[in-house]
Amino acid sequence: MKYLHTMIRVTDPDATIKFFELIGLKEVKRFDNEAGRFTLIFMAPPGQEDAQVELTHNWDPQTYDGGRNFGHLAYRVDDIYATCQRLMDAGVTINRPPRDGHMAFVRTPDHISIELLQDGHLEPAEPWVSMPNIGSW
Repeated sequence: MKYLHTMIRVTDPDATIKFFELIGLKEVKRFDNEAGRFTLIFMAPPGQEDAQVELTHNWDPQTYDGGRNFGHLAYRVDDIYATCQRLMDAGVTINRPPRDGHMAFVRTPDHISIELLQDGHLEPAEPWVSMPNIGSW
């Protein structure tokens, strides 16, 4: 058995691609299906092209509820503080800041929870230690 990918539905592919690029993923392939009226965009961390997230964009407008019901995707990062700062600088809300130097949660433009885990542990540091949780994740 081999893991292939995780699929999430997205309403704004450009915004979602930009979000995943901020945490280090790159687009590895894309398929447009005119008959089915959808696009599949596969993203993965560089060098880990077998750990893909599939962004499914249905061309006809749809509303997706319950992004939280999905659970979350998790990614290990080299520097959780730098990753969270890059996301904040781009206007992304840090729902659960990395107060412990190890774990944070953010959400995609379609409200899918993303868990960021530090490779190892960093010493707790400001401004993260004092930041409150915002919303849900």
